[in-house]
Amino acid sequence: MVKVGMGQDSHRFEARGSAKPLVLAGVKIPDCEGLTGNSDADVVLHALANAVSGVSGVNIIGPVADRMCLGKGITDSSAYLAEALRTLVGYRLAHVSIAIEGARPKLAGHLDAMRGSVARLCGLTVGDVGMTVTSGEGLTAFGKGEGIQAFAVVTALRHET
Repeated sequence: MVKVGMGQDSHRFEARGSAKPLVLAGVKIPDCEGLTGNSDADVVLHALANAVSGVSGVNIIGPVADRMCLGKGITDSSAYLAEALRTLVGYRLAHVSIAIEGARPKLAGHLDAMRGSVARLCGLTVGDVGMTVTSGEGLTAFGKGEGIQAFAVVTALRHET
């Protein structure tokens, strides 16, 4: 049996000059302020955790991530993704596809590192992780450089336990 999950997340940028780093897919992106949020605000990993929740039916971003972040001080979004992956009882991820929209920063030079990070976090090969970026052409707040949004789709296969 195959299940597909879809997730989305978006955050605004911190004020220009903020010292908070921009983290996407678990990778620090230089020369750009970070995104607002209690955690590292990694929209890619948040969207991915939401997509995994779409398969398992257990919401992590929101109540569980808030307890981890606000209650325990865990701000690394890879921990939220790990928690989501633990809910895939009887299933394993087979493929991940991520689309990122934002006018800035330019991410094409970071795609290999970001794909590698997602592959490692999900226990996949880099070939099982697709990732695209678009500027948004100024049509949305993300396309106007006010923040970043990400969409993730996961394919999960039932496995014998």
